Amino acid sequence: METVNMHQAKTHLSRLIGRLASSGGFIIAKAGKPVAKIVPFSAPNTSKAKRLGFMAGQLRVPADFDRMGGDEIEGLFDCKS
Repeated sequence: METVNMHQAKTHLSRLIGRLASSGGFIIAKAGKPVAKIVPFSAPNTSKAKRLGFMAGQLRVPADFDRMGGDEIEGLFDCKS
């Protein structure tokens, strides 16, 4: 993997980015010490992405789910009259 200094990276960024796919990436160094590794970005495979509703029909939400535990919660806040 090629190492370029900070000044070279700033001066030739467009050219370095253009070579990313074929070169596999490069390292940017400041005063001879590596500070950043630039590699090509690969988009996630859309066929493996989770779909909304992938568990449809497998779960049941009770009709009173928004009231479940209401008494206990009121007790925690001393809201009972």
